[in-house]
Amino acid sequence: MSNPAKVLIVEDEPNALMGLAELISGWGYRTETARDGVEGYEKALAWDPAIVVTDLKMPRMDGIGLLTKLSEDGSGINANLAVVVLTAMGSIELAVDAMKLGAYDFLQKPVDATRLRTILANATRQRETEIELEIARRRLRETGILGGLVGSSRPMREIFGLIEQIAPSNVSVLITGESGTGKELVARTLHNLSPRKTRPFVAVNCAAIPESLIESEIFGHEKGAFTGAVEKRAGCFELASGGTLLLDELAEMPIGTQAKLLRVLEERKLRRLGARTEQDVDVRVLAATNRDPEKAVADGQLRADVFYRLNVFHITMPPLRDHLEDLPAMADAMISEMNQKHNRRVSGVAPSMLDRMMSYDWPGNARELRNTMERAVILCPDGAPVDVGHLPPTFGRAQSAAALVSDASIVQVRVGSTVDEAEQALIMRTLESMGQNKTRAAEILGVSLKTLHNKLKEYGRAPVE
Repeated sequence: MSNPAKVLIVEDEPNALMGLAELISGWGYRTETARDGVEGYEKALAWDPAIVVTDLKMPRMDGIGLLTKLSEDGSGINANLAVVVLTAMGSIELAVDAMKLGAYDFLQKPVDATRLRTILANATRQRETEIELEIARRRLRETGILGGLVGSSRPMREIFGLIEQIAPSNVSVLITGESGTGKELVARTLHNLSPRKTRPFVAVNCAAIPESLIESEIFGHEKGAFTGAVEKRAGCFELASGGTLLLDELAEMPIGTQAKLLRVLEERKLRRLGARTEQDVDVRVLAATNRDPEKAVADGQLRADVFYRLNVFHITMPPLRDHLEDLPAMADAMISEMNQKHNRRVSGVAPSMLDRMMSYDWPGNARELRNTMERAVILCPDGAPVDVGHLPPTFGRAQSAAALVSDASIVQVRVGSTVDEAEQALIMRTLESMGQNKTRAAEILGVSLKTLHNKLKEYGRAPVE
C-alpha cells in the first residue's frame, strides 16, 4: 500500500494479540496493539487509527464499552473510524448488539484470515470514500464545485446533495437532460466519489454504435460468434469490471438488446455472444438520455422494465438557460482548465463579454459554453481576460434552427416536392452548414445521432460500416 491504513488491535490474550498483529501487518497495514478496552481507547485517541479490531470479552473495559466510547460525540475519535469486533462461539448476541451500536462488521473466532482480510480491505475503501466525500463537501461549500460540476444555484445544489447521498452506494441512476447539460459529468462524479473510483469508468454511446454491432460492443463475443468475429472480444460490462458503466443515450438502444440488458441487470450475469457459459458481473450501471424517458416508454422506444430497473434514482440536469447565475463560475472553471490544457495564462472574463454571455440562451448548454471558452482562451493574449472580440462571429444571433444557418444556406423547396424530398434537403443543407459535423447537425435538427445516420444511409450518403 502506498499509504497504509492504521489498524489498532485490542485483545487480552497475548498469543492471539501477537498473531493478529503479525497477520495484519503482513498484509501491508500499520499496526498497534492494546490489551484491554481502556488501553485501546487511550491508543485510539493518541494514534488515530483507520480501523479498530477488538475482542468483545476483556477485563477493565470490554469490546461493547470500547465501541460505545469510540462512538461518543466529542470523543476526539475520527467519525470515519471502522470497528470490527471479534466474538467467540455463543456470543453472537453480543456481536449483534455491537452492530447496532455502529460496528462495521464482526468475525467469529477462530478468525478466518481470508474473511478478515476482505473486511479490512472493504473498511479501508469505505473510509477513503468517506474522506473523499468530506473533502468534496468542503470544496463545494467553499467554491461551488463538486467533481467536474460547477454551480451554486438552487437546482445545482439539489443535484449536488443527491449525488453526495447516492455516490457511495451501488444503486443504479438514470440521468436525463438536454444535450450538453453535463450528464456524463454527473456519471463521472458519481463514480469518482464511490468506492469504485480506482476501477474503470466506461461510457458507451448507444446512439453511435451500428445496430448490428451493439450487442457485441456491450456484452462481448467469442471467436466465430458471427461473420467477422475473428477473435474473442470483451464487451463494455467486462471492461468496466469492478467499476462503473454509463449507458449513454439509452433510449436509442434496440429493444431486443434492452431485453438482454435487463437480464444482466437483474441476475448480475452475462453471456458473451457465442459463449456457452455465463460469467458474474460486478458493475455499477448508470444510464443517460436526452429524451423524456416516460415518453420513450410510451412510444415503445424504451422498455418499461428496463426504465424501472435503472430509475432507482433520477437526476435531471437543467438547461444552462435555467441557471444562468452559475455561468460566471462555470466560465472561470473552464478558463482554468483550458489554461492548463493549452499552456495559456488567460486572466478571466471581461465584464463586457460576461454581459453578452448572460443575455444569450445557450441552446447547446454547458457543452456550447465549454467550446466557446476554449476558442476564446486560444485567441486571447496571455495575461488578458477573454473579451467580446474572442467570441465566434455568429454568437448571439437568432437561435432557432433556421437561423443557425447563413442566408446563403437557406433551404428552398419547390411546390410539388414530397415531404421526404424536403426533409432530405434540410438534412443535407444543415450538414453542409455545420461542416459535416453530424453530432451538431443532429442537435440542430432535433433528432438523435442514430436517426441522422439512418437517414444518411437511406440517401446513400453514409460511409459503409
